[in-house]
Amino acid sequence: MAQLNVIEEGAVGAPADRVYEYIANTSEHHRHFLPPSFSDLRVEEGGYGAGTIFRVRITLAGSTRELHMRVDEPLPGRVLTESDLHSPMITTWTVTPDTAGCRVRIATEWTSASGLQGFLERLFAPGAMRKIYRDELVRLDRYARSRNPPPARTIHPPPPNTAQ
Repeated sequence: MAQLNVIEEGAVGAPADRVYEYIANTSEHHRHFLPPSFSDLRVEEGGYGAGTIFRVRITLAGSTRELHMRVDEPLPGRVLTESDLHSPMITTWTVTPDTAGCRVRIATEWTSASGLQGFLERLFAPGAMRKIYRDELVRLDRYARSRNPPPARTIHPPPPNTAQ
């Protein structure tokens, strides 16, 4: 058994507080930017931020596993964690403001299985998870931009020519 870590980070073109809200709101928003590898998201308790309990299925390499997750907010508005209730797996979302909106970092750590299954997991799972997280960050950016479009540029007509 070995400790595995997967980290992906990307820019999101919306204010950090709004993006954090989309991530933390499991009932209303989070499902809208999940990649196809995740399915059947069901909120059991709460629905927004700390105390939320949910289930979701993840499919990797043709194998589907159900995760039973608890949400905590070690730094509300900035850092949110999702911990599997049946394993030591934890995913940490970190939202950091920047000039173009914000940066979002998704980091998951877990202990691999032992034996041949663990060897295959160590070999393939981190790359597959990075690909899923890159897709999720692109989807989050698209979702956040669609809900928080940039201000419209107003084109003002030139002043009338009053010189005669």
